Amino acid sequence: MSGDQTGPDPSAQPPSSHAALSIRGLVKTFGAKTAVAGIDLDVPAGSFYGLVGPNGAGKTTTLSMATGLLRPDAGIISIHGVDVWQNLVDAKRLVGVLSDGVALFDRLTGEQLVTYAGMLCGLDRANAVERAGDLLTMLDLTSAGGTLVVDYSAGMTKKIALACALVHAPRLLVLDEPFESVDPVSAANIRDILAGYARGGGTVIVSSHSMDLVQRMCDHVAIVSQGSIVAAGTVDEVRAGSTLEDRFVELVGGRRHAEGPSWLQSS
Repeated sequence: MSGDQTGPDPSAQPPSSHAALSIRGLVKTFGAKTAVAGIDLDVPAGSFYGLVGPNGAGKTTTLSMATGLLRPDAGIISIHGVDVWQNLVDAKRLVGVLSDGVALFDRLTGEQLVTYAGMLCGLDRANAVERAGDLLTMLDLTSAGGTLVVDYSAGMTKKIALACALVHAPRLLVLDEPFESVDPVSAANIRDILAGYARGGGTVIVSSHSMDLVQRMCDHVAIVSQGSIVAAGTVDEVRAGSTLEDRFVELVGGRRHAEGPSWLQSS
C-alpha cells in the first residue's frame, strides 16, 4: 500500500462539511480479508451516535481510521470539515478517543496520566492539572489520583482513559466499548456526563454490543455487518417499530433457533 490516501469515486457525494464526522468510500484490507468495504457515513453534529455490529464487523477498524489511528486503503474522512488524513494534527485536536484495548502509560498515576494527556493536546501545565482534578472528581477517581494506573481495576482503567479523552474538551468524542467492565453506578455517572457533553454541543460516537444501552442513550445508530453499513439513521428509523436488538438480528443474521443437543435437556 502506498502512503497516499486514495480518493473516492468522483461520482460519489463529497464529505459533508456540516457533519461532525463524514466518511466516504472507506476501505481497509488486511491481506486477503476486507475489514471495511466502502463505508459512507455522516454523523450529525450534536448527536449521540451508536455504532453496532457483531464481532469482526469492522466497527473498531472504521473508528480507528476515522480518528487517525489507522491509515485507510481508500476513502476520505473529515471531522467538522477537516480532512483527517490530509490534516492529521488539526483533526486530532478536534477529537477525543477511548479505544478498547489500547495500552495506557500505566506507570504514571491517574492524575499524572490525565495531566500528560492534556499537555500532549496543547494545554499548558497549570490548565492541564486543573482539568485533571475536575475530571478525577467527576469520575469518582479523586482518591485514586495518586495511585499508579497499573494498579487500577478494569473499570477504573476505563474511567481514567475516558478522562484522558475528555481533558482537551474535544468537539467529537469517539468511545469504543466505554461501559465494558464498568460497575452500574459508574456507568450511570458516565452516561450523565456524556449526555451533558452532547447537550453542550459535543458529538458522541459509541461503539457497543449492548443494544439496550444504545437504544436508551443514542438518538442515531448505524448497524455494521461484514465491513458495510446495512442500516443508518435515527434510532426509531433503524429499529422500524421493533426493538433495536430484534432489528439488529434480523439485519445481521446468524441466529440459531435450535434448542441444543438432547443431553443438555434435564428431562
